[in-house]
Amino acid sequence: MFDRMFQSPPRFSPKEFTSAEDALARVQEIYAANTAYLRDRFLAFTRGEQIKGRVHVGYPYAKLNVDSCVRRDTRMSYGFVYSNGIFSTTLTRPDVFAAYYLDQFRQLIKNHEHPIEIGVSTTPIPVHFAWPGMMYLEGNLGPEQLADIRTHFDLPDLDYMDDSIVNSTFKYRVHEERPLAHFTAPRVDLSLHRLRHYTGTSPEHFQNFVLFTNYQFYIDEFIRKGCDLMCKAPDEGSNATSDCYDAFVAPGDHVLLKNTVCPTSGGAITPLTLPAPDKMPQMPAYHLKRPGNMGITMINIGVGPSNAKTITDHVAVLRPHAWLMLGHCAGLRNTQRLGDYVLAHAYLREDHVLDGDIPLSVPIPALAEVQVALETAVSHITGLSGHALKSVMRTGTVATIDDRNWELRDHVKMLEMFSQSRAIALDMESATIAANGLRMRVPFGTLLCVSDKPLHGELKLPGMAQNFYRQQVEQHVRIGIHAMELLAEDSLEKIHSRKLRSLQEPPFR
Repeated sequence: MFDRMFQSPPRFSPKEFTSAEDALARVQEIYAANTAYLRDRFLAFTRGEQIKGRVHVGYPYAKLNVDSCVRRDTRMSYGFVYSNGIFSTTLTRPDVFAAYYLDQFRQLIKNHEHPIEIGVSTTPIPVHFAWPGMMYLEGNLGPEQLADIRTHFDLPDLDYMDDSIVNSTFKYRVHEERPLAHFTAPRVDLSLHRLRHYTGTSPEHFQNFVLFTNYQFYIDEFIRKGCDLMCKAPDEGSNATSDCYDAFVAPGDHVLLKNTVCPTSGGAITPLTLPAPDKMPQMPAYHLKRPGNMGITMINIGVGPSNAKTITDHVAVLRPHAWLMLGHCAGLRNTQRLGDYVLAHAYLREDHVLDGDIPLSVPIPALAEVQVALETAVSHITGLSGHALKSVMRTGTVATIDDRNWELRDHVKMLEMFSQSRAIALDMESATIAANGLRMRVPFGTLLCVSDKPLHGELKLPGMAQNFYRQQVEQHVRIGIHAMELLAEDSLEKIHSRKLRSLQEPPFR
Protein backbone atom coordinates (compact mmCIF):
# COMPACT_ATOMS: atom_id res chain seq x y z
CA MET A 1 0.00 0.00 0.00
CA PHE A 2 2.86 2.38 0.82
CA ASP A 3 5.43 1.28 -1.76
CA ARG A 4 4.81 4.17 -4.16
CA MET A 5 6.81 7.39 -4.04
CA PHE A 6 5.27 9.88 -1.62
CA GLN A 7 5.25 13.54 -2.63
CA SER A 8 3.49 14.76 0.51
CA PRO A 9 2.89 13.30 3.95
CA PRO A 10 -0.32 11.35 4.53
CA ARG A 11 -3.15 13.16 6.30
CA PHE A 12 -5.10 11.75 9.26
CA SER A 13 -7.79 13.59 11.17
CA PRO A 14 -8.28 12.82 14.87
CA LYS A 15 -10.89 10.13 15.39
CA GLU A 16 -12.60 8.69 18.50
CA PHE A 17 -13.02 4.95 19.09
CA THR A 18 -15.09 2.93 21.54
CA SER A 19 -13.50 -0.30 20.29
CA ALA A 20 -9.95 -1.08 21.44
CA GLU A 21 -9.39 -3.12 18.29
CA ASP A 22 -10.40 -0.24 16.03
CA ALA A 23 -8.22 2.20 17.99
CA LEU A 24 -5.21 -0.10 17.60
CA ALA A 25 -5.90 -0.48 13.87
CA ARG A 26 -5.85 3.31 13.51
CA VAL A 27 -2.52 3.53 15.38
CA GLN A 28 -1.09 0.89 13.06
CA GLU A 29 -2.38 2.74 9.98
CA ILE A 30 -0.89 6.08 11.04
CA TYR A 31 2.45 4.61 12.07
CA ALA A 32 2.82 2.56 8.88
CA ALA A 33 1.97 5.50 6.61
CA ASN A 34 4.15 8.06 8.38
CA THR A 35 7.23 5.86 8.69
CA ALA A 36 6.85 4.72 5.07
CA TYR A 37 6.77 8.36 3.99
CA LEU A 38 9.91 9.10 6.01
CA ARG A 39 11.75 6.13 4.54
CA ASP A 40 10.67 7.07 1.02
CA ARG A 41 11.89 10.67 1.38
CA PHE A 42 15.18 9.66 2.99
CA LEU A 43 15.96 7.13 0.28
CA ALA A 44 15.22 9.81 -2.31
CA PHE A 45 17.65 12.06 -0.43
CA THR A 46 20.38 9.41 -0.53
CA ARG A 47 19.89 9.10 -4.32
CA GLY A 48 20.67 12.79 -4.68
CA GLU A 49 17.11 14.00 -5.31
CA GLN A 50 16.43 17.55 -4.21
CA ILE A 51 14.42 17.72 -0.97
CA LYS A 52 12.38 20.90 -0.64
CA GLY A 53 11.95 22.17 2.87
CA ARG A 54 11.72 19.89 5.86
CA VAL A 55 10.36 16.34 5.91
CA HIS A 56 8.30 16.12 9.07
CA VAL A 57 5.74 13.56 10.28
CA GLY A 58 4.47 12.93 13.79
CA TYR A 59 3.98 9.86 15.93
CA PRO A 60 0.44 8.59 16.49
CA TYR A 61 -1.09 9.69 19.76
CA ALA A 62 -3.78 8.30 22.05
CA LYS A 63 -5.90 10.66 24.15
CA LEU A 64 -8.57 10.14 26.81
CA ASN A 65 -10.76 13.01 28.02
CA VAL A 66 -12.76 12.07 31.12
CA ASP A 67 -15.05 14.11 33.34
CA SER A 68 -15.18 11.49 36.09
CA CYS A 69 -12.38 9.42 37.60
CA VAL A 70 -14.83 6.86 39.00
CA ARG A 71 -13.94 3.43 37.62
CA ARG A 72 -15.80 0.16 37.30
CA ASP A 73 -13.03 -2.19 38.50
CA THR A 74 -11.21 -1.05 41.65
CA ARG A 75 -9.07 -4.20 41.95
CA MET A 76 -6.76 -3.38 39.06
CA SER A 77 -3.53 -1.45 39.58
CA TYR A 78 -3.68 0.14 36.11
CA GLY A 79 -6.13 1.00 33.34
CA PHE A 80 -7.79 4.00 35.00
CA VAL A 81 -7.19 7.72 35.46
CA TYR A 82 -6.64 9.25 38.89
CA SER A 83 -8.31 12.58 38.10
CA ASN A 84 -10.69 14.31 35.72
CA GLY A 85 -9.01 15.81 32.68
CA ILE A 86 -7.18 14.97 29.49
CA PHE A 87 -4.54 12.24 29.38
CA SER A 88 -2.42 11.59 26.30
CA THR A 89 0.70 9.84 25.04
CA THR A 90 2.58 9.25 21.81
CA LEU A 91 2.82 5.68 20.49
CA THR A 92 5.35 3.73 18.44
CA ARG A 93 6.12 0.31 16.99
CA PRO A 94 2.62 -1.21 17.07
CA ASP A 95 4.21 -4.36 15.62
CA VAL A 96 6.01 -4.82 18.95
CA PHE A 97 3.37 -3.35 21.28
CA ALA A 98 0.09 -4.42 19.66
CA ALA A 99 -0.95 -6.74 22.51
CA TYR A 100 0.14 -4.19 25.13
CA TYR A 101 -1.72 -1.28 23.51
CA LEU A 102 -4.81 -3.42 23.02
CA ASP A 103 -4.90 -4.33 26.72
CA GLN A 104 -4.44 -0.71 27.82
CA PHE A 105 -7.18 0.55 25.49
CA ARG A 106 -9.58 -2.16 26.65
CA GLN A 107 -9.03 -1.40 30.32
CA LEU A 108 -9.55 2.34 29.87
CA ILE A 109 -12.70 1.93 27.79
CA LYS A 110 -14.09 -0.62 30.25
CA ASN A 111 -13.30 1.45 33.34
CA HIS A 112 -14.45 4.87 32.13
CA GLU A 113 -16.82 4.19 29.22
CA HIS A 114 -15.24 7.04 27.26
CA PRO A 115 -13.89 6.86 23.70
CA ILE A 116 -10.16 6.96 22.99
CA GLU A 117 -9.03 9.54 20.46
CA ILE A 118 -6.31 8.53 18.01
CA GLY A 119 -4.53 11.08 15.83
CA VAL A 120 -1.16 12.40 14.68
CA SER A 121 0.90 14.21 17.31
CA THR A 122 3.24 17.18 16.89
CA THR A 123 6.11 15.05 18.24
CA PRO A 124 8.28 14.30 15.19
CA ILE A 125 9.43 10.81 14.27
CA PRO A 126 13.23 11.00 13.95
CA VAL A 127 14.36 9.61 10.61
CA HIS A 128 16.62 7.10 12.40
CA PHE A 129 13.58 5.55 14.07
CA ALA A 130 11.61 5.05 10.86
CA TRP A 131 13.47 1.79 10.18
CA PRO A 132 12.24 -0.97 12.54
CA GLY A 133 15.26 -3.03 11.43
CA MET A 134 17.47 -0.26 12.85
CA MET A 135 19.34 0.57 9.66
CA TYR A 136 22.56 2.58 9.95
CA LEU A 137 21.45 5.54 7.85
CA GLU A 138 24.70 7.46 7.54
CA GLY A 139 26.77 4.52 6.28
CA ASN A 140 26.91 5.40 2.56
CA LEU A 141 26.48 9.16 2.65
CA GLY A 142 29.09 11.71 1.68
CA PRO A 143 30.15 14.67 3.86
CA GLU A 144 27.74 17.14 2.22
CA GLN A 145 24.77 14.81 2.55
CA LEU A 146 25.64 14.09 6.17
CA ALA A 147 25.65 17.82 6.86
CA ASP A 148 22.27 18.22 5.14
CA ILE A 149 20.44 15.50 7.09
CA ARG A 150 19.74 17.90 9.93
CA THR A 151 18.42 20.49 7.49
CA HIS A 152 15.76 18.24 5.98
CA PHE A 153 14.97 15.57 8.60
CA ASP A 154 14.13 15.37 12.29
CA LEU A 155 16.87 13.76 14.38
CA PRO A 156 16.55 12.18 17.86
CA ASP A 157 15.93 14.94 20.39
CA LEU A 158 16.66 14.41 24.08
CA ASP A 159 13.94 16.92 25.00
CA TYR A 160 11.39 14.18 24.25
CA MET A 161 13.25 11.40 26.07
CA ASP A 162 13.68 12.25 29.74
CA ASP A 163 12.39 9.95 32.48
CA SER A 164 10.51 12.54 34.52
CA ILE A 165 7.19 10.70 34.05
CA VAL A 166 8.41 7.33 35.27
CA ASN A 167 10.40 9.07 38.03
CA SER A 168 7.17 10.70 39.28
CA THR A 169 8.81 14.13 38.95
CA PHE A 170 6.88 15.27 35.87
CA LYS A 171 5.45 18.78 36.32
CA TYR A 172 2.41 19.98 34.43
CA ARG A 173 0.35 23.14 34.60
CA VAL A 174 -3.34 23.25 35.32
CA HIS A 175 -5.40 22.49 32.22
CA GLU A 176 -2.43 20.82 30.47
CA GLU A 177 -2.69 17.27 29.21
CA ARG A 178 -1.36 14.67 31.62
CA PRO A 179 0.70 11.58 30.74
CA LEU A 180 -1.25 8.51 29.66
CA ALA A 181 1.90 6.31 29.67
CA HIS A 182 5.24 6.24 31.47
CA PHE A 183 7.35 6.68 28.33
CA THR A 184 7.02 8.88 25.26
CA ALA A 185 7.36 7.28 21.83
CA PRO A 186 10.87 8.72 21.18
CA ARG A 187 12.04 7.40 24.57
CA VAL A 188 10.69 3.95 23.65
CA ASP A 189 12.32 4.03 20.23
CA LEU A 190 15.67 4.98 21.73
CA SER A 191 15.52 2.02 24.11
CA LEU A 192 14.50 -0.40 21.35
CA HIS A 193 17.59 0.62 19.39
CA ARG A 194 19.78 0.36 22.48
CA LEU A 195 18.40 -3.10 23.26
CA ARG A 196 19.34 -4.26 19.78
CA HIS A 197 22.82 -2.83 20.28
CA TYR A 198 23.46 -4.23 23.76
CA THR A 199 21.82 -7.66 23.45
CA GLY A 200 22.26 -8.54 19.78
CA THR A 201 18.59 -9.43 19.34
CA SER A 202 15.62 -7.52 17.96
CA PRO A 203 13.05 -6.19 20.45
CA GLU A 204 10.22 -8.26 19.00
CA HIS A 205 11.93 -11.41 20.31
CA PHE A 206 11.90 -10.28 23.96
CA GLN A 207 9.57 -12.21 26.20
CA ASN A 208 7.45 -10.91 29.08
CA PHE A 209 9.42 -12.72 31.78
CA VAL A 210 13.08 -11.70 32.04
CA LEU A 211 15.94 -13.32 33.93
CA PHE A 212 19.14 -11.37 34.54
CA THR A 213 22.47 -12.99 35.35
CA ASN A 214 26.12 -11.98 35.26
CA TYR A 215 27.61 -15.35 34.33
CA GLN A 216 27.92 -16.89 30.89
CA PHE A 217 27.70 -20.41 32.31
CA TYR A 218 24.20 -19.54 33.54
CA ILE A 219 23.40 -18.63 29.94
CA ASP A 220 24.89 -21.94 28.74
CA GLU A 221 22.63 -23.80 31.15
CA PHE A 222 19.63 -21.73 30.06
CA ILE A 223 20.32 -22.72 26.46
CA ARG A 224 20.48 -26.41 27.37
CA LYS A 225 17.40 -26.27 29.56
CA GLY A 226 15.48 -24.19 27.04
CA CYS A 227 16.07 -26.68 24.27
CA ASP A 228 15.16 -29.55 26.59
CA LEU A 229 11.86 -27.81 27.35
CA MET A 230 11.11 -27.31 23.66
CA CYS A 231 11.79 -31.01 23.04
CA LYS A 232 9.71 -32.17 25.99
CA ALA A 233 6.72 -34.26 24.98
CA PRO A 234 3.54 -32.48 26.16
CA ASP A 235 1.67 -34.08 29.01
CA GLU A 236 -1.71 -35.30 27.84
CA GLY A 237 -4.40 -32.81 28.74
CA SER A 238 -1.85 -30.42 30.29
CA ASN A 239 -1.95 -26.65 29.86
CA ALA A 240 1.39 -26.14 31.62
CA THR A 241 3.60 -23.37 30.31
CA SER A 242 6.50 -25.80 29.92
CA ASP A 243 4.53 -27.59 27.18
CA CYS A 244 4.22 -24.48 25.02
CA TYR A 245 7.73 -23.26 24.11
CA ASP A 246 8.06 -23.11 20.35
CA ALA A 247 11.32 -21.28 19.48
CA PHE A 248 14.70 -20.24 20.84
CA VAL A 249 16.47 -17.05 19.73
CA ALA A 250 20.17 -16.29 20.17
CA PRO A 251 22.22 -13.13 19.50
CA GLY A 252 22.33 -12.30 15.83
CA ASP A 253 18.60 -13.08 15.70
CA HIS A 254 19.33 -16.76 15.12
CA VAL A 255 15.88 -18.33 15.42
CA LEU A 256 15.71 -22.05 16.19
CA LEU A 257 12.23 -23.43 15.78
CA LYS A 258 10.98 -26.31 17.88
CA ASN A 259 10.98 -28.80 15.01
CA THR A 260 14.63 -28.00 14.16
CA VAL A 261 16.08 -28.63 17.62
CA CYS A 262 13.99 -31.68 18.47
CA PRO A 263 14.89 -34.36 15.90
CA THR A 264 13.01 -37.62 16.15
CA SER A 265 16.29 -39.40 16.81
CA GLY A 266 16.69 -37.40 20.00
CA GLY A 267 19.25 -34.87 21.16
CA ALA A 268 18.96 -31.10 21.23
CA ILE A 269 21.46 -28.38 20.47
CA THR A 270 24.14 -27.33 22.97
CA PRO A 271 25.84 -23.97 23.59
CA LEU A 272 28.75 -25.19 21.44
CA THR A 273 26.56 -25.82 18.39
CA LEU A 274 24.42 -22.70 18.76
CA PRO A 275 25.13 -20.20 15.96
CA ALA A 276 27.13 -17.21 17.18
CA PRO A 277 27.12 -13.67 15.75
CA ASP A 278 30.22 -12.27 14.10
CA LYS A 279 30.67 -10.06 17.14
CA MET A 280 29.22 -10.98 20.51
CA PRO A 281 27.21 -8.07 21.99
CA GLN A 282 27.99 -6.53 25.36
CA MET A 283 24.97 -8.06 27.11
CA PRO A 284 23.85 -11.07 25.03
CA ALA A 285 20.18 -12.03 25.30
CA TYR A 286 18.55 -15.42 24.67
CA HIS A 287 14.82 -15.93 24.29
CA LEU A 288 12.82 -19.08 25.04
CA LYS A 289 9.64 -18.12 23.21
CA ARG A 290 5.98 -18.88 23.77
CA PRO A 291 2.95 -17.54 21.92
CA GLY A 292 1.97 -14.05 23.02
CA ASN A 293 5.55 -13.35 24.16
CA MET A 294 4.79 -15.24 27.37
CA GLY A 295 8.11 -17.08 27.38
CA ILE A 296 11.39 -16.29 29.14
CA THR A 297 14.29 -14.04 28.14
CA MET A 298 17.67 -14.38 29.84
CA ILE A 299 20.35 -11.68 29.60
CA ASN A 300 23.96 -11.79 30.69
CA ILE A 301 24.30 -8.25 31.98
CA GLY A 302 27.94 -8.50 32.99
CA VAL A 303 29.29 -7.23 36.29
CA GLY A 304 28.25 -4.18 38.24
CA PRO A 305 25.34 -1.89 39.09
CA SER A 306 25.99 0.43 36.13
CA ASN A 307 25.31 -2.42 33.70
CA ALA A 308 22.26 -3.43 35.72
CA LYS A 309 20.78 0.07 35.44
CA THR A 310 21.66 0.38 31.76
CA ILE A 311 19.86 -2.78 30.66
CA THR A 312 16.81 -2.40 32.91
CA ASP A 313 16.34 1.21 31.75
CA HIS A 314 15.81 -0.19 28.25
CA VAL A 315 14.05 -3.50 28.95
CA ALA A 316 11.47 -1.52 30.96
CA VAL A 317 9.95 0.11 27.86
CA LEU A 318 8.79 -3.36 26.75
CA ARG A 319 6.58 -3.45 29.88
CA PRO A 320 7.48 -6.99 30.94
CA HIS A 321 5.38 -8.83 33.50
CA ALA A 322 8.35 -9.59 35.78
CA TRP A 323 12.12 -9.62 36.00
CA LEU A 324 14.35 -11.57 38.35
CA MET A 325 18.03 -11.53 39.23
CA LEU A 326 19.81 -14.90 39.38
CA GLY A 327 23.41 -14.71 40.46
CA HIS A 328 25.96 -15.34 43.15
CA CYS A 329 26.57 -13.55 46.38
CA ALA A 330 28.89 -13.41 49.33
CA GLY A 331 27.27 -15.06 52.33
CA LEU A 332 27.72 -12.82 55.36
CA ARG A 333 26.62 -15.26 58.06
CA ASN A 334 28.81 -18.09 59.34
CA THR A 335 25.75 -20.35 59.43
CA GLN A 336 25.40 -20.17 55.65
CA ARG A 337 26.98 -22.80 53.42
CA LEU A 338 28.28 -22.58 49.89
CA GLY A 339 25.39 -23.35 47.58
CA ASP A 340 22.68 -22.02 49.90
CA TYR A 341 20.04 -19.77 48.36
CA VAL A 342 19.19 -16.25 49.45
CA LEU A 343 15.72 -14.90 48.72
CA ALA A 344 15.95 -11.12 49.06
CA HIS A 345 13.11 -9.49 50.96
CA ALA A 346 14.91 -6.17 51.49
CA TYR A 347 17.81 -4.31 49.90
CA LEU A 348 20.66 -2.17 51.22
CA ARG A 349 21.51 0.19 48.36
CA GLU A 350 25.20 1.05 48.24
CA ASP A 351 25.29 0.91 44.43
CA HIS A 352 24.71 4.67 43.91
CA VAL A 353 23.78 4.53 40.20
CA LEU A 354 20.09 5.27 40.87
CA ASP A 355 20.50 7.81 43.65
CA GLY A 356 19.52 10.66 41.30
CA ASP A 357 16.37 8.89 40.08
CA ILE A 358 15.01 7.19 43.18
CA PRO A 359 16.21 8.59 46.54
CA LEU A 360 17.73 6.29 49.15
CA SER A 361 14.87 7.27 51.45
CA VAL A 362 12.45 5.36 49.19
CA PRO A 363 11.91 1.79 50.47
CA ILE A 364 12.06 -1.10 48.00
CA PRO A 365 9.23 -3.45 49.07
CA ALA A 366 9.21 -7.18 48.45
CA LEU A 367 6.32 -8.25 46.20
CA ALA A 368 4.35 -11.11 47.70
CA GLU A 369 3.42 -12.76 44.39
CA VAL A 370 7.06 -12.88 43.25
CA GLN A 371 8.35 -14.02 46.64
CA VAL A 372 5.84 -16.88 46.75
CA ALA A 373 6.73 -17.97 43.22
CA LEU A 374 10.45 -18.05 44.02
CA GLU A 375 10.00 -19.92 47.29
CA THR A 376 7.63 -22.41 45.63
CA ALA A 377 10.11 -22.95 42.79
CA VAL A 378 12.95 -23.66 45.23
CA SER A 379 10.72 -26.14 47.05
CA HIS A 380 9.64 -27.92 43.87
CA ILE A 381 13.14 -28.20 42.40
CA THR A 382 14.96 -29.18 45.62
CA GLY A 383 12.19 -31.45 46.86
CA LEU A 384 12.21 -29.72 50.25
CA SER A 385 9.31 -28.01 51.96
CA GLY A 386 8.27 -26.47 55.25
CA HIS A 387 10.98 -26.27 57.88
CA ALA A 388 13.31 -28.44 55.78
CA LEU A 389 13.47 -25.71 53.14
CA LYS A 390 15.37 -23.54 55.61
CA SER A 391 18.31 -25.93 55.32
CA VAL A 392 19.04 -24.61 51.79
CA MET A 393 17.43 -21.15 51.69
CA ARG A 394 16.92 -18.17 53.89
CA THR A 395 15.28 -14.80 53.35
CA GLY A 396 16.85 -11.55 54.37
CA THR A 397 18.44 -8.27 53.38
CA VAL A 398 20.78 -8.24 50.39
CA ALA A 399 23.36 -5.48 50.26
CA THR A 400 24.45 -4.26 46.84
CA ILE A 401 27.75 -2.43 46.49
CA ASP A 402 29.62 -0.77 43.63
CA ASP A 403 33.10 -2.01 44.62
CA ARG A 404 33.95 -5.62 43.71
CA ASN A 405 37.02 -5.43 45.96
CA TRP A 406 35.02 -4.46 49.01
CA GLU A 407 36.96 -7.06 51.01
CA LEU A 408 39.92 -4.67 50.94
CA ARG A 409 38.03 -1.88 52.68
CA ASP A 410 38.07 -1.04 56.37
CA HIS A 411 36.39 -4.10 57.94
CA VAL A 412 35.13 -2.22 60.98
CA LYS A 413 32.89 0.09 58.93
CA MET A 414 31.75 -2.70 56.65
CA LEU A 415 30.81 -5.00 59.53
CA GLU A 416 28.94 -2.17 61.21
CA MET A 417 26.90 -1.52 58.06
CA PHE A 418 26.10 -5.22 57.61
CA SER A 419 25.10 -5.61 61.25
CA GLN A 420 22.88 -2.54 61.36
CA SER A 421 21.10 -3.48 58.13
CA ARG A 422 20.80 -7.18 59.13
CA ALA A 423 22.27 -8.06 55.74
CA ILE A 424 22.84 -11.75 55.04
CA ALA A 425 24.36 -11.45 51.56
CA LEU A 426 26.30 -9.03 49.37
CA ASP A 427 26.38 -8.64 45.58
CA MET A 428 26.74 -5.94 42.91
CA GLU A 429 23.46 -5.92 40.96
CA SER A 430 20.39 -7.06 42.89
CA ALA A 431 19.39 -3.82 44.62
CA THR A 432 19.86 -1.92 41.37
CA ILE A 433 17.55 -4.27 39.48
CA ALA A 434 14.99 -4.22 42.30
CA ALA A 435 15.08 -0.42 42.66
CA ASN A 436 14.70 0.04 38.92
CA GLY A 437 11.83 -2.44 39.01
CA LEU A 438 10.05 -0.23 41.53
CA ARG A 439 10.93 2.89 39.54
CA MET A 440 9.78 1.39 36.22
CA ARG A 441 6.71 -0.43 37.69
CA VAL A 442 8.06 -3.86 36.72
CA PRO A 443 7.50 -6.66 39.28
CA PHE A 444 10.92 -7.76 40.54
CA GLY A 445 12.64 -10.36 42.65
CA THR A 446 16.04 -11.78 43.56
CA LEU A 447 17.30 -15.30 44.22
CA LEU A 448 21.03 -15.55 44.82
CA CYS A 449 23.34 -18.46 45.54
CA VAL A 450 26.12 -18.22 48.13
CA SER A 451 29.43 -18.74 46.32
CA ASP A 452 31.86 -17.50 48.97
CA LYS A 453 32.03 -16.37 52.60
CA PRO A 454 34.87 -13.84 52.68
CA LEU A 455 34.17 -12.72 56.25
CA HIS A 456 34.73 -16.29 57.38
CA GLY A 457 37.82 -17.27 55.44
CA GLU A 458 36.10 -18.85 52.44
CA LEU A 459 37.19 -16.64 49.55
CA LYS A 460 36.12 -17.18 45.95
CA LEU A 461 39.17 -18.89 44.45
CA PRO A 462 39.40 -20.77 41.13
CA GLY A 463 39.33 -24.35 42.45
CA MET A 464 36.51 -23.74 44.91
CA ALA A 465 34.52 -21.76 42.37
CA GLN A 466 34.69 -24.37 39.63
CA ASN A 467 33.50 -27.16 41.91
CA PHE A 468 30.66 -24.98 43.19
CA TYR A 469 29.57 -23.92 39.72
CA ARG A 470 29.30 -27.49 38.48
CA GLN A 471 27.05 -28.45 41.36
CA GLN A 472 24.70 -25.48 41.59
CA VAL A 473 24.23 -23.72 38.27
CA GLU A 474 21.92 -26.31 36.71
CA GLN A 475 19.60 -26.29 39.72
CA HIS A 476 19.60 -22.49 40.06
CA VAL A 477 18.61 -21.97 36.41
CA ARG A 478 15.84 -24.58 36.71
CA ILE A 479 14.49 -22.70 39.73
CA GLY A 480 14.52 -19.39 37.85
CA ILE A 481 12.67 -20.86 34.86
CA HIS A 482 10.13 -22.60 37.08
CA ALA A 483 9.48 -19.41 39.07
CA MET A 484 8.73 -17.57 35.84
CA GLU A 485 6.40 -20.36 34.73
CA LEU A 486 4.53 -20.08 38.02
CA LEU A 487 4.17 -16.33 37.55
CA ALA A 488 2.98 -16.84 33.96
CA GLU A 489 0.28 -19.21 35.18
CA ASP A 490 -0.86 -16.73 37.85
CA SER A 491 -3.27 -13.86 37.28
CA LEU A 492 -1.33 -11.06 35.58
CA GLU A 493 -3.54 -8.52 37.34
CA LYS A 494 -2.22 -9.87 40.66
CA ILE A 495 1.41 -9.75 39.55
CA HIS A 496 1.21 -6.03 38.71
CA SER A 497 0.89 -5.01 42.33
CA ARG A 498 -0.54 -1.70 43.48
CA LYS A 499 2.66 -1.37 45.53
CA LEU A 500 4.37 -0.29 42.33
CA ARG A 501 2.00 2.59 41.52
CA SER A 502 2.51 6.21 42.55
CA LEU A 503 -0.09 8.76 43.66
CA GLN A 504 -0.52 10.45 40.27
CA GLU A 505 0.07 7.40 38.13
CA PRO A 506 -0.23 7.27 34.33
CA PRO A 507 -3.12 4.94 33.41
CA PHE A 508 -1.06 2.62 31.19
CA ARG A 509 0.61 -0.32 32.91
